Amino acid sequence: QVQLVESGGGLVQAGGSLRLSCAASGSIFSINVMGWYRQAPGKERELVAGITSGGSTNYADSVKGRFTISRDNAKNTVYLQMNNLRPEDTAVYLCNADVRYYSGGYYFTSNPWGQGTQVTVSS
Repeated sequence: QVQLVESGGGLVQAGGSLRLSCAASGSIFSINVMGWYRQAPGKERELVAGITSGGSTNYADSVKGRFTISRDNAKNTVYLQMNNLRPEDTAVYLCNADVRYYSGGYYFTSNPWGQGTQVTVSS
């Protein structure tokens, strides 16, 4: 099985910065797309940013120019650098990955989620 563990959330004032990390562990063979999502109270989960194994990225319009997604393939880790944070960025941020792993001599695919990390931006 594969697990994702996020870290780096917290409380910050508007205009501040935070860096989130998400590390995947388990019998991983490869990871294709890794992404960050967020969910605010009473709202649907939305994609914040995604990155392929080759480094291609995409961002939600609301975070373009402020957030940067990156990854370290050797560490199976994805990062989200968040700058110029706004109160509307307040949410639980969750990591997701498209993983291929091996078990018992077979390969499987999985799409696990992390437990989430809270980001709160005060005005």
